[in-house]
Amino acid sequence: MRKLFLLLAVVGFFATASKAQLIDEQNVTVTMDLQPVLQLSMTTPDHIEFVFDDIREYYSGIVKYGATILKVSSSVTWDLYAAGTSMNGTSWDQQISYSAGANINSVSAIPLQALELHQYGANNYASSVAGEPIDYSSPFNTANYTTATTIAGTNSIFGTSTPYTAPGLGEKYIQGASGISAGVNAAGAPAGSYLTNGVAGSPFYYVIDYRILPGLPAVFPLAGTNNPLTSVALTGLQYAEPGVYTMDAKYVLLEDQ
Repeated sequence: MRKLFLLLAVVGFFATASKAQLIDEQNVTVTMDLQPVLQLSMTTPDHIEFVFDDIREYYSGIVKYGATILKVSSSVTWDLYAAGTSMNGTSWDQQISYSAGANINSVSAIPLQALELHQYGANNYASSVAGEPIDYSSPFNTANYTTATTIAGTNSIFGTSTPYTAPGLGEKYIQGASGISAGVNAAGAPAGSYLTNGVAGSPFYYVIDYRILPGLPAVFPLAGTNNPLTSVALTGLQYAEPGVYTMDAKYVLLEDQ
């Protein structure tokens, strides 16, 4: 019995020793840098031309359907707006004049807001302030433009001399809004991409139409601001001087603030 006991003790000793392990370790720090990503893709002609060479076009205007397609991808909440600007920041730049005389009523200062936009796909992340339009999703107005003082500006582009300063409260955004106040949901559109949600009319995909309606005389009766709706059409005896004019339409994508 004593020998058997000693044998079991030895076996137990070796069994315990066989479980001992040597451990060594080294660590490496892994850093993840999540940079905010905002990407705006635009499909459009380099120049969009409106040629008014028929009286009926002055009366009814010219529409360029589906001229611009905007596609958004973002890793953060975002806002998207359109801004009309020029060299002087208030009116179209005249490149050529067709006027033969010095008629004081013929003026070259055509307001930037003469350019109207229509977006396919509404602004889902803002609500109106005092009934003002929050985006460009309203159809182009077809009412008698001679009484347009109450509807001027519904589709007018946001005209500005500082296009990288976002529109204020109540001004139109394609998506999102400015700040947070009563009656405004300014949460911004969510992170996402047209790559996974590329349906026209989704928050990440927009089709833009353009219209210019000079009227007769050419005073651009529907040009106006939208905060509040106020006409900026030519007034009195003034009318637009015949010629070639240019302006820039900028689309700006920015992180929601």
